[in-house]
This record gives sequence, C-alpha cells and structure tokens, in this order.
Amino acid sequence: MELGLCTFVENTPDLATGKVREPYQRMKDLMEEVELTEQVGLDVFAIGEHHRPDFLVSSPATVLAAAAARTERIKLSSAVTVLSSDDPVRVFQEFATVDLLSKGRAEIMAGRGSFIESFPLFGYDLEDYDELFTEKLELLLAINKSEKVSWKGKHRAAINNLGVYPRPYHEQLPVWIAVGGTPASVVRAATLGLPLAVAIIGGAPHHFGPLVDLYRKTGAKANQDAAKLKVCINQHGYVAETSQQAADEFYPSYAYLMSKIGRERGWQGMTREQYDYMRSPEGALVLGSPQQVIDKILYEHEIFKMDRFLIQMTVGTMPHAQVMKSIELFGTVVAPAVKKALGES
Repeated sequence: MELGLCTFVENTPDLATGKVREPYQRMKDLMEEVELTEQVGLDVFAIGEHHRPDFLVSSPATVLAAAAARTERIKLSSAVTVLSSDDPVRVFQEFATVDLLSKGRAEIMAGRGSFIESFPLFGYDLEDYDELFTEKLELLLAINKSEKVSWKGKHRAAINNLGVYPRPYHEQLPVWIAVGGTPASVVRAATLGLPLAVAIIGGAPHHFGPLVDLYRKTGAKANQDAAKLKVCINQHGYVAETSQQAADEFYPSYAYLMSKIGRERGWQGMTREQYDYMRSPEGALVLGSPQQVIDKILYEHEIFKMDRFLIQMTVGTMPHAQVMKSIELFGTVVAPAVKKALGES
C-alpha cells in the first residue's frame, strides 16, 4: 500500500497572532513539506485546487511542476482537479508537462469539486454540474488514450482529428476519479475501469465500505481488470508523539476552518466534543500518537483493502515546525509499521 500526503495549501489566519502568513512563505513551506515527504520515504504528494482566498493553489499542475524539480521518486498528483470547470485539453497538456519534468510521476485526480467558486468564475452554470463532468471526463480520457482526437460535445468546441501535445512520459497519465460518497460516481469510475479516490471528511469510515464494495462489484460486472480497480482513501489527520499532543495541536486550526466552511453551508460550528468523537477509533480523523495512527490505518485497510492512503495534515494554518514533525513521524514510524503489518516491508 502506498502512503502519502495531500494538502489544499490553506492560508488562514494564525490563531495565535491573527495574521495570515505571507503567500510566498506558505508556498516556501509547502515545498519543504514536499521535499520532506520524499526524504522520509513516503510515496505520494497530492495538491488540491481551489479558487477562494483561504486556499492558495488554483493551478495544482503549476505547483506540482515545482515539486517535480525538487524530488526524484514520489508520485505527484492533484487532489483534486476540478475538471467540470476546466478545459480537458489544457488539463492534459499541463499534467503531461509535469509528467515529463518528473520522469513519469504525474497523476490526475479528477473530481466535480465540493466547492463551487470555479463555476461562475469560468462561466459555467451549476445546473450543468453533472453533465459538465461527464462530458469533460470523456474528452480527457480520449486525449489520454490517443494522440489525435475527434470529439464533439455540448460545453466545449468540437475537435476534429487534432493532436494534443506534449504527450506524457509514459503512454498514458494515471487518472483517478475522486468521490465524496455518491454511488453514481463510484459506478462511473468502476464502469470506466478508473481508480477510485474516496474522501472521508465526516462519518464513520465503515459507512463507506459499501461504496468500495459497489465499486469492485460494478467493475467486475463490467469485465474491468481487477488490477486497475485501485482504491485510495483520503482523510484529515495528524501525528504527534502522544495522543493528547496530537489532539491539542490539531484542534484549533481544524475547528476554525471546518466551522468557517460549515457556516458557509448552513451547518453549525465544530465543537471539541464533536472533534474528540471524530478522533476516536470509529471517527473520520486519523489522528494521534504514531501507534494510534498505525492502528487506524490498519483498521481501515480491513474495511477497504485500499491500495493508497493519503493524509491531509493541514486543515487550516498550523505552525510549520509542527507539520514537519508530523510528516517525519508519518514517514519514519507510521508508514514502515503499516507496510510491515501488511507484509510489504
């Protein structure tokens, strides 16, 4: 099983000072996080796309290109590319470029997006939310499969036997489908034979088990190669020397951002009681001492038999030194123990 990190490159106020970190400094810190991820032996680093002031990255491919120049081994993925509001031709070209820069390490995690800011920004109607993704995924996959493409759709100009360049280092780019829990999205990924990335933001992990089962059963029914039906689990989490230290360090920024986003969507703010339940063995957070995080990942592996696990350690601004220590523990203590328990070391 691969283990790695994902981030939305948040830039919310430092709760100790009330000040927002300089964007340049946050990007500098991000590059250090990427470098450390490789140095401690982890497998993947993934970066999300947003179009709002509290997240810095609107173009994951641009930042991944910088990461490619600073690393030699880890896979570099979006998390996610909001395909519905982007041009599949440009998405392919950008990630093929990252793939060449990284010698074949680029991946696309395509999703519809749980934030809607990009739709009005790029002139799309939210009423076309599902149709946009379906159509643009079709075009992206066609480009990925063939150098020259003929294609016609509703939301983009037609392409008549035109080449799309550059081509990636390998024959095709890995394209994952990111889902938040919608069965129809899971069925789509399985039917197309594409790997699945499941984001568990809230709720008990075992509630997502039936979705992964549906994915594998649908893929088998569609005669897809089982080896291609890979599963990635993405979750918020954090590692510290002790359980209490992890809980106390992660809570302030996590509660701040989750409460802020929750209020935007008409939900209540995050309480410490809710948070403490979420970091329990049955909760959505993968958080605690190294042993607790090891146990949680192995518990979830029993449920999902996942091929990849990505942990999002910065949900709101945290002190950079704390994040780096968490990455170090995840890479040097947690990951080796998980792989050993699974017979992979």
